[in-house]
Amino acid sequence: MSKRYSALSLLREGLHGHRGWAPAWRTPDPKPRYDVIVIGGGGHGLATAYYLAKNHGLKNVAVLEKGWLGGGNTGRNTTVIRSNYYYPASTDLYDLSVRLYETLSRQLNFNIMFSQRGMLVLAHSEPEMELAARQVNAMQLNGADAELLSADEVRKRAPLLNFAPDARYPIHGATWQGRAGTARHDAVAWGLARAADRLGVDIIQNCEVTDVITEAGRAVGVATTKGEIRADRIGAAVAGHSSVLAKLAGYSLPIQSYALQAFVTEPLKPVIDTVAFSPAYGTYFSQSDKGGLVIGGGLDRVPSYGQRGNMPMQEAVLGGLCEMAPMLAKVKLLRHWAGIVDVTPDSSPIIGPSGIEGLYVNCGWGTGGFKAIPAGGYLFAHLLATGQHHAISRPFDKARFTTGHLIDEGAASGIAH
Repeated sequence: MSKRYSALSLLREGLHGHRGWAPAWRTPDPKPRYDVIVIGGGGHGLATAYYLAKNHGLKNVAVLEKGWLGGGNTGRNTTVIRSNYYYPASTDLYDLSVRLYETLSRQLNFNIMFSQRGMLVLAHSEPEMELAARQVNAMQLNGADAELLSADEVRKRAPLLNFAPDARYPIHGATWQGRAGTARHDAVAWGLARAADRLGVDIIQNCEVTDVITEAGRAVGVATTKGEIRADRIGAAVAGHSSVLAKLAGYSLPIQSYALQAFVTEPLKPVIDTVAFSPAYGTYFSQSDKGGLVIGGGLDRVPSYGQRGNMPMQEAVLGGLCEMAPMLAKVKLLRHWAGIVDVTPDSSPIIGPSGIEGLYVNCGWGTGGFKAIPAGGYLFAHLLATGQHHAISRPFDKARFTTGHLIDEGAASGIAH
C-alpha cells in the first residue's frame, strides 16, 4: 500500500478535512446549452449520462440535481439486485441490468461491491409451491436462472429461518435465483458520477428545475435555480417526483407516489449469506458486509412525499421478520428511513416519450429502481441519443396504458412492488 493510502494517511486526511484528496468529479457552472439535459442525479440519471457519453459519444451532457448525488431513492433502498420476474419483457429488462452489474465495477474502475449471494422467495403452502413451480418454469423459459427448492434445501441455505411446523406460515420450499444479490448503493452513484465526469459530462448539484421551457409545443430547455439552460433533448429521471415534474411541464403520468420503508440493525456476526423474502409475512432481509441486517417490506399505501416511516408499517414489517426468523427478535435497530417511489398501475416502469416533443421520461420503477440502474440508464441513453426505443424498452412505453398491453408484475411474479 502506498504512503498516500496508509492508515496514518487516512487518519491525517480525516483530521484535516480531506484537504489532500482531489474531488472525484468536477463542480462546474452550467453552460447555456447542451446536447442533452438529464434531470435527476440519482442512479438512473447518472447511468443515463454515463452511457450517453460511453456508448453514443454524446459528451455535451448535463445532469441537473436539485440536492446532492444519490440523495433520493438511490441512497434510500435495500440494494437488492435480481431478475426473477414472470413476463418475458420484464426478464429481458432486469436480466440486462444484472449482466451490466456483473461487469460494472470493472467498467467504472470503481468497486460497487456487487455480491451475488442469491435470493430465496419462500413458499408457505402446497398451492404456493405449485405457483412457485410455474414461476420457475416461466423464468427459465425467459432465460433467467431459477430453481425450485424443497424445505430441506432452503434449510441448508438459510438455517436461521423458522422451520417450525406450527409456524404461522410454515416453509414448504422456495424459488431460488443464484445470480441475484446486493451492491453498495452509494458506490454505484459515486462510480457512475466519476466515470461520467471523466467522459466530459457536467454534473451540477443544488440545481433545481423550476420550469420546462417549451416553444411551438417542443421542450427546448429548463429554468433552474442556476438560470436558464437549453438542450436539444431532455430526459427526466426523478423517481418519486416524476408526477411533480409532469405537472410542472404539462404532461400526465399514471403514477402515484408512496413511501417505502427500510431498516438496518446493529452489526452482527454472519447469520445469513443470501437475501430471504417471504411474500406471506411481507418481509425480506439480507446481511450487509458491515454485519447489519438490511430489512424491507411492502409499500405504505398512503400517498406521501415524506422520507420517513410510520408505526403501523414498521410493526408489520418487523413483526413479519420476528416470525420469519424468531432468533432475530432481540436484535436492536440502528436506524430506519423511507424512499419515495413512483408506482404505476401495472407495477412496471415507463421509458419513452413524455407526450411533449423533445422530453422523455424514465420513471415508474416502484420498489425496483435500484436493481435496474444500469439497464435503465443504458436504455434511456439509447432513446435520448437516437430518438428511438431499444427493443428491450419498447414494451415499457407509456402507450401501453392506452393499448392495454400491461406488464402486471405486481400480480404475476408474486414479489413486492
